[in-house]
Amino acid sequence: MAALPVFRWRLAPDGYATRRQLRALGLRPGGQDVAATLERPRRRRGPLVAHLYRVDLAKPVRPMTPGRWAALAAANRARRICPQCRRDAGYVIPVSLGTCVTCAYPGEAAAA
Repeated sequence: MAALPVFRWRLAPDGYATRRQLRALGLRPGGQDVAATLERPRRRRGPLVAHLYRVDLAKPVRPMTPGRWAALAAANRARRICPQCRRDAGYVIPVSLGTCVTCAYPGEAAAA
């Protein structure tokens, strides 16, 4: 297996892009392997590494269908429901708490 080409930060040739750059162009990697890496040096730690994909092999982003929109809405709605009191919290439940703020801190809600 051949080693991937490594480019310094901001010195990658045209024709390569990161996932975010592909997405901004309305593209996706489309199953292709990483074509190169990009390294940004840091002073006290190892370099930051970004994977680059070839733009000419990228495929267009698949459009959102009504079914996908419905599934995304259901998933976001599920993230708002407290597993303890089963109410819609009105915000996404923090993973660090696992429940809505009212259930996580019941004494503070009564005092306020």
